[in-house]
Amino acid sequence: MLSPTDPAPDRKSLPEVDFDLDDLDADEEKYLDFYRKVAVHEDMLVPLAEHHDGPHSYYVLFDCTTTWGHPGMPQVLAVHLQRDREKRTFSFEHAPLPLPAMAQSWLIHGGCPSDAIALAPLGPPPADEATRALELRLAGDGDHYAMGYSYTSDDPEDMVIVVALRALDERAPSPFRVVVEEVDTETWTHTLREGGFDTLGEALQWCDDRLAGEAGPLPPVRPAAAVSRPAGLPKAPAPRPPGRSR
Repeated sequence: MLSPTDPAPDRKSLPEVDFDLDDLDADEEKYLDFYRKVAVHEDMLVPLAEHHDGPHSYYVLFDCTTTWGHPGMPQVLAVHLQRDREKRTFSFEHAPLPLPAMAQSWLIHGGCPSDAIALAPLGPPPADEATRALELRLAGDGDHYAMGYSYTSDDPEDMVIVVALRALDERAPSPFRVVVEEVDTETWTHTLREGGFDTLGEALQWCDDRLAGEAGPLPPVRPAAAVSRPAGLPKAPAPRPPGRSR
């Protein structure tokens, strides 16, 4: 999370994003759509990661303007550009997301190589191995979950992001998850933790309590239940999960 309290160098020393669209304006409607949704504050978008592969470009961007916008809005923007040089036009997809790891996941499952979209060392680094491991897992299997709610607070007294997720596999233990990122402004590091809930209401209540500074510890994610069977019986083939397979 970057914020007005970040002791990093001034804005001029931060990397700048280049969408490389100067000659791709044949489709004026598409160009204006991209400008309104992504590039309107181009000089305030800080690239946390980017990868270019032929006509494709993938970006994880921090939107500095959101800190003055509607409270709680996601501050990270994932963008996938596909250019057509012959037709002098392009297409794009974008998604505002609360965490950089979730933006990485969105891009990876949109075709970006997973080893090509590593984050730049901007903002507070991970405080521990548990944070690194959870961020890596979110980037890899983020398509197993649907985001139901998020709130980003850049209050210097309590910099926190809460995200409520629903598992797409209905058989998953703890079908509702809460992921919380907290920034320690004294050590300038961040932690990421995960908790498991049985209902969406419980997950959202924990988020509300955390934002009010009144939450208890996150409940652990329940492990997958082991399936026991009588000795000597053959193991039945596992049923296919409904909807999207994992």
